[in-house]
Amino acid sequence: METTTDCRTCTIRELNDDLRIKGEGGQMFMTQGVKEKGEVFYTAAVHALRVYDDFTSENDPYGDHDFGRFVIQGEALLWKIDYYDENMEFGSDDPSNPDKTTRVLTLMLANEY
Repeated sequence: METTTDCRTCTIRELNDDLRIKGEGGQMFMTQGVKEKGEVFYTAAVHALRVYDDFTSENDPYGDHDFGRFVIQGEALLWKIDYYDENMEFGSDDPSNPDKTTRVLTLMLANEY
C-alpha cells in the first residue's frame, strides 16, 4: 500500500511532536549559548519548547512541525529538527520512517543561527 503525501506529513508531524514534547524518538541538543544562560533559563526554554503550538502556514508551510521560534526572558530562541539516516552520516531519505531516520532537535539562541 502506497502512503500518500498527506499521510507521510501526518506521520512526520507526529514523530516530530513526540521528540519535541516528550523527548522520544530522537536526540535533543542545546547550544553553548543556551547552556551559558543558566539552569533557570534552560528549564524555562525546555518548557516553552514542549508546549510550543504556534504553528502557522508562514512558519510551518509543510505542516511537519520541524521548526519554531519563541522568546524567554527577552531572548529569542529557535529550535529545529533535522533528519539523518540511521548511521548519522547522511540525510534521511524517508523522514516518515522512524526505522530509517534519526531525528535531531537543536535548541539555540536566535543569534547563534
